[in-house]
This record gives sequence, structure tokens and C-alpha cells, in this order.
Amino acid sequence: MSRARHPLPTDLVALITHDGRVYPNEAKTWERMGTGESGPHPLGTALEQWLSFATGKHTWVSVRGATIRGLVSARRRAKRTAWEVDCLINADEDQSITGSLLEHMIADVGGQGAERIFLRVAADSCLVEIAHGAGFFVYARETLYRVENPSPPQDPGLPLRPVSRADAFGIYQLYNAATPANVRAIEGLTFREWQAAREPWGGKPSDLVLEEDGVITGWLRVLRGNEGRFALLVHPQRRDADAFLHTALARLKGSQSVLCLASTEGDPLSSHLLQLGFSPMGDYTAMAKRLTRHAKELAAETIGTAVTAS
Repeated sequence: MSRARHPLPTDLVALITHDGRVYPNEAKTWERMGTGESGPHPLGTALEQWLSFATGKHTWVSVRGATIRGLVSARRRAKRTAWEVDCLINADEDQSITGSLLEHMIADVGGQGAERIFLRVAADSCLVEIAHGAGFFVYARETLYRVENPSPPQDPGLPLRPVSRADAFGIYQLYNAATPANVRAIEGLTFREWQAAREPWGGKPSDLVLEEDGVITGWLRVLRGNEGRFALLVHPQRRDADAFLHTALARLKGSQSVLCLASTEGDPLSSHLLQLGFSPMGDYTAMAKRLTRHAKELAAETIGTAVTAS
């Protein structure tokens, strides 16, 4: 008989089978996308990937005797009303195990104030159907692009400036102009919801905006490193993405590779990336579950809860 519970430190070893296999984490959070799923030694990889779960905080496991059958972990995004699944291990052929774990997670984080829970998995993963059975639905399809040893183009010299706290609502307005309605309905139906759902990046990314005549027409976030990454929003009626892409690559000069995540459906960013030598590395399905109905947003809350985009 199996049961779901919070994990114990001893559960870490059970994630490795007799043949040395490490079960992969099938939840694809942005800061982990593009990284390898395994390392030179299975136990070392397991320690690196799963040690944070030994405390049992926001983590649920299904066990039968000494065997781990599945594991789910969730964390807050920018605010407590938006959460994301950051670890999902499917270690049993019985698909109901993972579905049950997701339901336990949903009930627990709902009690902690969650209004929405996000989950991203590989587009061809069987977990898409399992998550659908637990109440998640698909709201976006994405492709991860990578370029190796990029040759940075000349910086086009856009008059970008660092983001300030006062820019939050202007970036939200840009988001509304640049993002399809079906995605906005889940990620940012209101300013409050958009703020809460900002996805963690890890590290210390730099945020820059282009402001023209009092309107923010472009936003760029870059994270430097051996594997640099960037994201951008460009007002479709005011600016073209090319200059922002060139700026991103120029500012990531020295990175051995660069990653960017783009919408698979109807986003011109994908064609721009291909023209610059990026290659698609994988397709992903973004899912979400709404736990409560959104309330009508008040102007006082919009102003009072502004946060920086960085």
C-alpha cells in the first residue's frame, strides 16, 4: 500500500535505483531549462538536485515500503498567490501516483494562499495528460532556443535604461500589448496577477527598458554567465525585435551559449532567433490551475503593491 507524505532525509537515497539511475525532474522551471539532467556520478547528481527537498518543505512523496514512487515539490513565484511546480518525479508506471501527488500539493498550497499553480513539462511528456487529470490545463506552448559560441553583433545603441520601481505598471502595459490574450488570461489578467506570476530566474539578472514619449516600448532581461539567457518584450506597433535581440547578444558577450524561450504559436520572435543562428532545443507545454476566482482589481492596490521587474 502506498501513501503520500512529506519527505525524510533518508528518501534521497531511494531516488536511485539498483542500476544507478537518477529519475529526472520533469518540471521545467526557466532557470533549469537547458541544463543537463545527469552528472558524472548518480549519487552526486541526486544530492545536487534533491538535497533541498530533504527538509520536507513544500514537498510531497509517495512511498511503498522503502520505495519512492513519485515526488512533487512546489514553490512560490513572486508572491504567495502564484506558485509553480519546480520538481516532478514520476518513478512508477502507475500514473495515478503522480496524479494523487499533484492533488495533495494543490490542496496544501491552496491552504497557504495560492490562487494559481503553474507547471511546465516537455511537450511530449505523458505528464501533460496526468496533470490535465488533476485539473491543470494548457495555456501556452513554448520552444527553447540555444546558440553556441555566439558572435555578438554590434550593439545597436538603443537608449535603454535600468528598470526602476516606478516602471512596473508601464512594463505590465507593454506585456498586455505584446502577449496573446489567452496567455494574459492566466499569467496577467490584472496587474496584481501579473506581478505575482513573474517567474523566478535565479542569479542576478539585469532589467532594462526603452521609454519613448512616456511609454515603455521595450523591456529586456539578461542573465550573464557561461550559459547566458535573456527574455524580451517589444511593443508590436512601435518597435521591431531585431534591435533588442542584437542588444541582448551584445550584452551577453563572452557567454559560451545563450538561451531564449519563445512562444511556439504565432510569435515572430522564433523566426528572428533562427535568423541569428539559434537552434530549437525542445518544445514545452505550459499549464496552470486556478484555485480561486480572480477578484476585480482596485486602483489603490495597483499603486500600492508595485514591485520592481528585477
